[in-house]
Amino acid sequence: MFDARAIEQIAAMRRDWEENELAAFNNRQPNSISECRTASGLPLKRVYTPEDVAGLPYEELGFPGQYPFVRGPYPTMYRGRTWTMRQIAGYGIASDTNQRFRYLLAQGQTGLSVDFDMPTLMGYDSDDPFSEGEVGREGVAIDTLDDLEALFEGIDLENISVSMTINPTAWILVAMYAALAESRGNDLKKISGTAQTDILKEFVAQKEWIFPIRASMRIVRDIIVFCSEHMPRYNPINISGYHISEAGATAVQEAAFAIANGIAYVEEVLRAGIPVDSFAPRLAFYFVSQSDFFEEIAKFRSVRRIWAKIMKDRFKAQNPESMRLRFHCQTAASTLTRSQPMNNVIRTTLQVLSAVLGGAQSLHANGLDEAYAIPSEQAMKLALRTQQILAEETGIPHVADPLGGSYYIEALTKHFEDAVWEILADVDRMGGAISAIERGYFQRQIAESAYKTAQRKASGEHVVIGSNKFADDSGTTAIEVHRVDPEVEARQIARLKATREKRDNERVKQLLDRLEHDAQDASVNLMPITVELVKARASIGEIVSRLRNVFGVYIEETVF
Repeated sequence: MFDARAIEQIAAMRRDWEENELAAFNNRQPNSISECRTASGLPLKRVYTPEDVAGLPYEELGFPGQYPFVRGPYPTMYRGRTWTMRQIAGYGIASDTNQRFRYLLAQGQTGLSVDFDMPTLMGYDSDDPFSEGEVGREGVAIDTLDDLEALFEGIDLENISVSMTINPTAWILVAMYAALAESRGNDLKKISGTAQTDILKEFVAQKEWIFPIRASMRIVRDIIVFCSEHMPRYNPINISGYHISEAGATAVQEAAFAIANGIAYVEEVLRAGIPVDSFAPRLAFYFVSQSDFFEEIAKFRSVRRIWAKIMKDRFKAQNPESMRLRFHCQTAASTLTRSQPMNNVIRTTLQVLSAVLGGAQSLHANGLDEAYAIPSEQAMKLALRTQQILAEETGIPHVADPLGGSYYIEALTKHFEDAVWEILADVDRMGGAISAIERGYFQRQIAESAYKTAQRKASGEHVVIGSNKFADDSGTTAIEVHRVDPEVEARQIARLKATREKRDNERVKQLLDRLEHDAQDASVNLMPITVELVKARASIGEIVSRLRNVFGVYIEETVF
């Protein structure tokens, strides 16, 4: 990119600066910090110059919307369309969350995102003994299609994108969503949105699973194939680095492990005989925006280049859209503190900014009170306003990749990318992501990183303002905290009972028998029968129970 003689001159100028101005200044005022690294441990220079990017050909950067997509997945970026502002919501029964959706839309939110309660995630009905005390607490309770109808009452599914944070039971929620759209006369080809679906990161980090790994991958395959055929605008999976990071991984590990999982999903669908370009354009990713401002921007830029190369070179994709990595981003819940909670507003604002500078397609900003409970309306409104101010008042969205060309950003992006490729090579040598998970490789790496971070926080090396530095004894600032309705469980169980009483139970039994039969043949896609089941008002717990009979359950081996 730069003239070789000019680079030699710059190198000579740098050495002269180091030997004279810098050395003299250090003699008068010695450095308090001898070495600096990113949060992932990548070494940082004192200053960056054209030397650090001289070997990077411009085609490795390109232009927005052009391979390898470092500078953004779309040519117009935020001039064409501002990122989707998607504050997550979910609590109580469906009608409770529907009210929160309407509130957020009235405040200017441009997309919906749903959190489900633990029984829904784990495949238990609300009246199951395992669900006691958990119904509607950490998300919305969904048992049958009747609940999903109430959840989206008055919301136009053809004109708003809905993201669903669901994994072990994702195929059932996608089936419900398709069934609901059809019942309203919507065209499934116009439905947009995302199901998280990423079961591998559950085995790696979040630990919410039902079935063994291989059976779970079969279900993910079925969702992707079904959506590619019937819902071409829908993202059937959101390959997640977010939860890997929240479990304690570094940014490099987050990116590498998520991409390794993405490779495994592509391979799984290809084994079913589906051409890569028929499904790859709708694969989406989900990353965190952590506190190391510049490393996060470099991460977002580098993962686009890595994924583009993988899809083009490894999987021989021909359609540029198959190579275009699109991602949702959420600010880092793990950085939020109970002490001095107003500090969380500042943390979140900077994390939102790094996501935007890194080119996110949709974004969730955490509420300042999330170290306490599900966000209150006040906290969610402020988090949404944080995004809106950035979009409307700063001018930052006017230029695509505004930090592109920075010596530091380009060098850090390349350094970050190289570190990710090293991990991906290790995973390949193990036989891929599934083998790496079964061997405990990802789990050990995350545990070690989490332990080191905890040590650094305990020693004060990793500063957390208000916790291990500038802490005070003034107590917690009074903030509004969301309270769970103590009657929510009884209300939801009553809804489930009413649905069971009015449905055709004999038809439900026949369909469940068919599901159990179809599950025994790995070549059969389970989505069509699941759509029939949810239309008949079979519950999530009933569907999952039948598949446990076929697949069994996953029991994790302890990793040290």
